[in-house]
Amino acid sequence: MVTASIAGLGAALPAAYDQRTLWEEYFRGHFAGSRAAERIFAGAGVQRRHSVTDPFAEDVSGWSTGERMRRYAERAPSLGHRAVTDALADAGVGADEIGMLAVASCTGYSTPGLDIQLATSLRLRPDAQRLLVGHMGCHAALPALGAVADFVVARGRPAVLLCLELTSLHLQPATADAQQVVTHALFGDAAVALVLRPDEARAPGLRVVDVAARTDTGSSGHMTWEVTDLGFRMGLSPEVPDVLAEHIGPLVKEVLARHGLDIADVRAWAVHPGGPRILDTVEDGLGLAPPALAASRAVLAEHGNCSSATVLLVLRELLRHGPPPGPLVAVAFGPGLTLYAALLEPTTEPEVR
Repeated sequence: MVTASIAGLGAALPAAYDQRTLWEEYFRGHFAGSRAAERIFAGAGVQRRHSVTDPFAEDVSGWSTGERMRRYAERAPSLGHRAVTDALADAGVGADEIGMLAVASCTGYSTPGLDIQLATSLRLRPDAQRLLVGHMGCHAALPALGAVADFVVARGRPAVLLCLELTSLHLQPATADAQQVVTHALFGDAAVALVLRPDEARAPGLRVVDVAARTDTGSSGHMTWEVTDLGFRMGLSPEVPDVLAEHIGPLVKEVLARHGLDIADVRAWAVHPGGPRILDTVEDGLGLAPPALAASRAVLAEHGNCSSATVLLVLRELLRHGPPPGPLVAVAFGPGLTLYAALLEPTTEPEVR
């Protein structure tokens, strides 16, 4: 039976900025020296973030949505190209072999879009299919992964998934709203790409076993992404962790049970680091020991929350020394309020030493 496996991964990041310096040299003034805002920045679990805008040289908060989309169109294609090229090289797959390119992004739009621009710059074949996954937010990587894996299985051809988010373009005007301060303390920019291919040859990689979702429509107002005249404005209720606490255990246990597994069988966790409280909630809800989410906390510290790209950055962190010796579960959350989980497993057995 042909299944789809992750064979390569690549990332591209814009310039990095120190969190403390961001506060001292920009956000302290932006939030009028608020002590509450300073505490939020200090407690965000973020040490560095990446940004396509230089907050010390240009104040994006007053830009129109049109201006922000023009910057997206200027910067996104080169970042996306770098991430995909690195992923193809990591997989040992040529661009002319790719049957589908899927792009997930909720931070910028144009037509012809990023998918078409990349099809051109990467020199994909004219018959390569394209899929744009837009405005799904932080969990978009996992439904997109499911769609791309289904293509690989159905068509028997390699495919690419790119998650590219430039959240820095949506810096909002100054406000006393604590949840807006939280948003501004957390988010950063990143582009991450995966190459999936049929794994019938059983080359080293991670097989996509299952993807599952759970949506609580009664809490749909807890996480929003509103298009305004001054960019996209995030709404983030403090009740989000409570909703996650209710659903995270049942979702993960359900997808594992379908394959005769339980939480104790999972050897690695790629959890979207929406913030320190989110990670604490997942840790408690699944009964995990603190080291289980070390990769998620490391990514939060190094990159912040990069929306859909973040869970793939966590996966990259986990794979630095090769696939885990057993099942891996990826989890992400977004508007809906929606939880997604993906079950992955190594395509080859670990060496016995």
